[in-house]
Amino acid sequence: MKTKQTFATNSYEIARSLTRQYNNFAHYNKRNPLDELFFILCSVKRNEKVYLEAFRSLRQNFPRYELFATASVHKLSKAVSWGGLQNRKAATAKEIVKRLIESFGRPTLAPLGRMSDKECEDFLTNLPGVGKKVARCVMLYSLGRQVFPVDSHCWRIANRLGWNDIGCSGSRVSETAMDYLQHIIPPVLRFSLHVNMVSHGRKICLARSPKCCECVIVSFCRYGTAVEIPPMLGALS
Repeated sequence: MKTKQTFATNSYEIARSLTRQYNNFAHYNKRNPLDELFFILCSVKRNEKVYLEAFRSLRQNFPRYELFATASVHKLSKAVSWGGLQNRKAATAKEIVKRLIESFGRPTLAPLGRMSDKECEDFLTNLPGVGKKVARCVMLYSLGRQVFPVDSHCWRIANRLGWNDIGCSGSRVSETAMDYLQHIIPPVLRFSLHVNMVSHGRKICLARSPKCCECVIVSFCRYGTAVEIPPMLGALS
């Protein structure tokens, strides 16, 4: 396992390089935590163009979240049809709103602002269809908490950087792996590393055929430094 000092040095340098490249773009995430929760649920297994349209359609058809509680799953499903998996997402959205009304008297996540990080995460992950990644996205983007959501891009890049030294570097992300990555990333870097890794994973560090010759952090990457750079590109570097 890496020493704490070795990891901290690399993480700060990597964060600076990625920030210069992507400027901490926040990917259209929402300041209202309930908006953010449904925005993230709309994004599951869909590309950016599709889930942006799905969330826009949902809010146009249901301007108040109270309406979810009485709407049929079919009607909710039609509102998010752009997003795919619409029946599952509609049923989940309806159950979440019902649970929030039971807990707080109305559909809101505002009370989470008074909770500790652990209490906040525990509450969110006990909602239907909400796992650690979704919960931590809500906490990071809307509640200003220093957490590190691990999506497929963050996971892939962390693997290639060699940060997963606990025997969990496969394609699926366990909760243990999520907790481990969050633990070893300095809290002050968690927001910038998350948002910029998402950008980097979409543009450069692709799942297949990553563009290592264009990567600003390739010198830190176990995967990238093992890739043979074509002679012409090497001569120009």
